[in-house]
Amino acid sequence: MVIKNWRRALLPAVVIAVVAVAPGAPSAFSETAAPAAEYERIVNGAFSSGAADPWWTGANTSGAVTGGEYCVDVTGGTANGYDALSGQNGVPYEAGQSYTLTFDARSTVAQPISAVAGEAVEPYRQIARTDVTVTPTSQTFTFTFESTLDFPAAGNGQFAFWFGGQSFDNTVCVDNVSLVGGVLPPPGLEPAAPLRVNQVGYVPGLPKQASLATDATTPLAWTLRNGAGASVATGQTTPKGHDAASDENLHVIDFSAYDQQGSGYTLKVGDEVSHPFDISATAMTGLRYDSLAFFYHQRSGTPIEARYVGDEYARPAGHVNVAPNQGDDDVPCRADLNCGYTLDVRGGWYDAGDHGKYVVNGGISAWQLQNSFERAAVLGDEAALGDGTLAIPEQSNGVPDVLDEARWEVEFLLSMQVPDGQPLAGMAHHKIHDAQWTGLPTLPHEDAQPRRLSAPSTAATLNLAAVAAQASRLWAPYDAEFSAATLAAAEKAYAAAKANPDRLADPNDGTGGGAYSDPTVTDEFYWAAAELFATTGRYRADVTGSPLFGGESIGVRGFDWAATGALGDITLLLVPRDLSTDTIRAAIVSTADTHLANMAAMGHPAPYRTADGGYEWGSNGLVANNGVVLGLAYDLTGTPKYRNGAFAAMDYLLGRNPVDHSYVAGWGDQPVRNVHHRHWANQLDPSLPTAPPGALSGGPNSALQDPVAQRLLPGCAPQRCWVDHIEAYSLNEVTVNWNSALAWLSNWTAERAVPPVTPPSGCKVGYSASTWQTGLTAQLTITNTGTTAWDEWRLEFTFSGDERVQQGWSATWTQTDRSVLARNLQWNTRVAPGGSVTAGFNATKTGTHTPPAAFKVNGQACTTA
Repeated sequence: MVIKNWRRALLPAVVIAVVAVAPGAPSAFSETAAPAAEYERIVNGAFSSGAADPWWTGANTSGAVTGGEYCVDVTGGTANGYDALSGQNGVPYEAGQSYTLTFDARSTVAQPISAVAGEAVEPYRQIARTDVTVTPTSQTFTFTFESTLDFPAAGNGQFAFWFGGQSFDNTVCVDNVSLVGGVLPPPGLEPAAPLRVNQVGYVPGLPKQASLATDATTPLAWTLRNGAGASVATGQTTPKGHDAASDENLHVIDFSAYDQQGSGYTLKVGDEVSHPFDISATAMTGLRYDSLAFFYHQRSGTPIEARYVGDEYARPAGHVNVAPNQGDDDVPCRADLNCGYTLDVRGGWYDAGDHGKYVVNGGISAWQLQNSFERAAVLGDEAALGDGTLAIPEQSNGVPDVLDEARWEVEFLLSMQVPDGQPLAGMAHHKIHDAQWTGLPTLPHEDAQPRRLSAPSTAATLNLAAVAAQASRLWAPYDAEFSAATLAAAEKAYAAAKANPDRLADPNDGTGGGAYSDPTVTDEFYWAAAELFATTGRYRADVTGSPLFGGESIGVRGFDWAATGALGDITLLLVPRDLSTDTIRAAIVSTADTHLANMAAMGHPAPYRTADGGYEWGSNGLVANNGVVLGLAYDLTGTPKYRNGAFAAMDYLLGRNPVDHSYVAGWGDQPVRNVHHRHWANQLDPSLPTAPPGALSGGPNSALQDPVAQRLLPGCAPQRCWVDHIEAYSLNEVTVNWNSALAWLSNWTAERAVPPVTPPSGCKVGYSASTWQTGLTAQLTITNTGTTAWDEWRLEFTFSGDERVQQGWSATWTQTDRSVLARNLQWNTRVAPGGSVTAGFNATKTGTHTPPAAFKVNGQACTTA
């Protein structure tokens, strides 16, 4: 598996803590101690993966795996052994138990080193230490000792090598490091209650299902109880059998028939009682705003004010050149790049739990926020994302708040563009972050690290082109100057990318920030071309000439920051141009069908499937993005099964999963709290907050790519490879692109929580058109001839020729091939019996225009006037 967003959680404050261990203490190692048990306590002691993690280096040291060994370069001139060290944290020790330490070691120049078992935090107690002399010839050292202290797995136990105290520079290499002992096995999975539900709520009229882990092979009786504890429905579970994703025997509970709205419902099977939940059309509505609030919390370069987030989450501005910050207003390139200029890159969003800002991850995130608005304007509830809907400083400025929030990132993306007159002008720098990783916790305004720009990349440049082009068309009604500026930047970036099509980000540029390397940029080229085409009508050949044109990027794995072709497809569907999108539509529907088929076989259904059945870093982001595909399939077809699938994805994220947690902070009875983040760090510092409501955890990752995961979850089933721990960064990190996926899906489910009602009434459509050689203007009158009012209306018809709708009024207009769909606006949604609405459009054509032969309103055939 390629790790594309690797971040190492180095903790310098913990690393240097060992200096407090008394260097003169007698060794507790012995050749004659009792035999050790068989549990290995060191992670990655053989360095067989080629990576050093979770081994860290402290001051005066730097380490890397070379030739299968872990080699540490040591700076000379230090006074003590602990002035230059390397080790790993979270090592478990049990008082009174025996341990055997074994390692191979050699050095360029002979010198003494120490192997130390101890405590990583105050009062820095020592368990054992042994001193050996290493030489240019590799030697194997073996010692046993008995622990005097107790440290649980992923606790404050530490093992370290001391390399300091020498006058000369040196390189020391170690290999096959093993610490075997203790009687407690690795703790494995956290216990999870067997009865799992959406801990927030279910929607009347939609499926309502729960999962039960049980050894029973026959149906069991279940009871649904209301908030007062009274039984309101009963039934029998349906045995599902063994579920590979959770490695459990599961039953499904289906209580879809019960639709009485209320709060505090619970399910009961035998002695097991679920978390409480609501049945309500509005149970999840507020999540659309909490998920978007995440982005204000992540803003860089501005104070986060208590009036918008509360006192608990308020903080000073970060990286604004106020000590100890070195600021983002005058940032140079990495020293080895020697670019000769600096950039003012204040603003933007902190990408994740660190203080880096990345164009390729910020790009998809800003796009999803803007796309959620564009889709709502065409197919949904635009007003729900309008001005005054978010708690941000820009509220009440006459601009939809979701666009204001996205602009905070778009302006940062523009600032990352190489200036005119410089080599690679128009390209975008890949990222900006600290020169070295900061520790946990570190609030942004406390970050003293120098900031550095990484090299420009083709992928970053195309992200800029795509998002800026999208922003240009969305901002045109609100800020013409900004719209023009973003389009100019987009076209400049696209031209620069075409001139430099293979400048790939360095996969080894991972010091102080994630590398975000991507070996393939065909998808970014297609995405950028699609956005420019949608905005300008130009670049058509670049779109249709791409091997990805026509839905080739839409697949079961889903899209993310490194797989962006589907974003271009979605835009082509939403923004009418003279281009057939039938194959894109078919790809979305076909992929949605595959998701539904896969989910039908799962005990905890989620629209997620990899070739090997594993779960990868950020799996929850992919679940949410695949929920987007299901939602779009419903938008395109109106078929209920796709709506049900999108809501099932939310069920999984909100608690119907085998770890029995809601993966969304602040939502559900047992939500995630301790996400990997440098200032939502309550687990490490009680004075700091937990994750704010609406933050999405990365979710299960069966590759176990951090030391906490490796210690706590060996052998876990894919959906159970997760723990709510701040240092489990490969499982419990947050990022802007996962939250943008949640925000899109949350907005969609809020809209679709009330299933559309097709009234049992008739309709009549009048159609007239004025035509000229290359176009036409059409006017339609839509009349409700039934006895029941329409609370919304949807008009459908098909052209017989090559007519293409270019703009319309009094409705939102979309066209797929020859099929046209018009939906009501907010002001003309209701049509009383006998009432009418009028709407119209302008279209291009060639040849003679023939009026549509048939019309449907809300799926019903209409008479024609």
